[in-house]
Amino acid sequence: MSIAERFLSTRGLASVEDYRDAARRRLPRIAFDYLDGGAEDGRTLARNTTAYTRVFFAPRVMCDVSSVSAATQLGAFTSAAPMVVGPTGLNGLFWPKGDELLAAAAARAGVPFALSSASTSLLEDVRAAAPKGELWMQLYIQKDRRIAESMMRRASEAGYTTLLVTVDTPVHGKRDHDIHNGYRLPLPITAKLLLDLLRHPHWAMQIALHGSPQLTNLARSLGESPNLERQATALARQMDLTLTWRDLAWLRRHWQGPLLVKGIQTVADARLAHQHGADGIVLSNHGGRQLESALAPLEMLAPVVEAIGRSLDVYVDGGVRRGADVLKAVALGARAVLLGRAPLYGLAARGSAGASHVLSLLHDEMITTLTLLGCTGLDTVGERIAEVSPVSSAPITATRKLASL
Repeated sequence: MSIAERFLSTRGLASVEDYRDAARRRLPRIAFDYLDGGAEDGRTLARNTTAYTRVFFAPRVMCDVSSVSAATQLGAFTSAAPMVVGPTGLNGLFWPKGDELLAAAAARAGVPFALSSASTSLLEDVRAAAPKGELWMQLYIQKDRRIAESMMRRASEAGYTTLLVTVDTPVHGKRDHDIHNGYRLPLPITAKLLLDLLRHPHWAMQIALHGSPQLTNLARSLGESPNLERQATALARQMDLTLTWRDLAWLRRHWQGPLLVKGIQTVADARLAHQHGADGIVLSNHGGRQLESALAPLEMLAPVVEAIGRSLDVYVDGGVRRGADVLKAVALGARAVLLGRAPLYGLAARGSAGASHVLSLLHDEMITTLTLLGCTGLDTVGERIAEVSPVSSAPITATRKLASL
């Protein structure tokens, strides 16, 4: 544990929301808004979290709950809980070597870690930081497919087991907060930013000591030395807009392990993923950061599972803030959830100790909730759902009809 982490104690932080507040206090506005904000007016972002508040439990009592476990099988890996620390980019903006710290925290918690193509640590260094951890690799496909091929080859050689190809970002969604803050890479040195840095000396000192984060993975696969401006341009403006379902066959030629398609938002696309040989899908609207007025992934879950059954693994992300949220997703048919902002709040607030504490909080909340539901494991959680309320006065079938389009 670093001196900074000892100085910034986790004592008194009881929830993900507490860590969000702590992250807001530690980070300058430009960094916190990048972490916390969504697309346009933030309606999709808010809907992701609100969706979980509309699912209610029906606990059973007088059940033997002397031994309770949240463990589950994710492919060949036995996970301590139905959670994956999901792929998030530019994590070095929140804490030095952020990707490595998150991977190590996930390994300690006994859950997988998925590394973003837009990571600020080399995937090889992340493997070194979590030598026995279950590591997955997230992939953006750019115009020059040699970059993706290099990324897949390097990940395979480093022992990453599962590939997540993200398909919901042909362009970046419009994010008003980034425009307000003048956010771009590298960070612009303005009077406004300098004043904000003076108000957040701990973060500013870390950046001064460790340097501005670089998209090192992208640079390595581009065959270039780190140049943040060029890397950011390549990532933002050179996505392969010709990508179609037929390209899953191309991915299969370069990746031998399990393949998940991340960014599915309709039943129709879930069926296509199945038809084209994906091993699983991630229901996701990119954390509310891409398309405004999209359905929450949790709202899509039941219609998708009903349509494709258990023919492939269905994961879900977006809006998880409590252990009970994880169980609600599992109860509605998810194999597991991918965590985005929750562990990042921990990382941004308290470094590796904060990331580990957030994962521990979520696991402990799951165990408490399972016990109160009268469940000894995940296999009976689906029987404990009492009601899923509609978004508004419209019947729930209307939501399901929308999701099937």
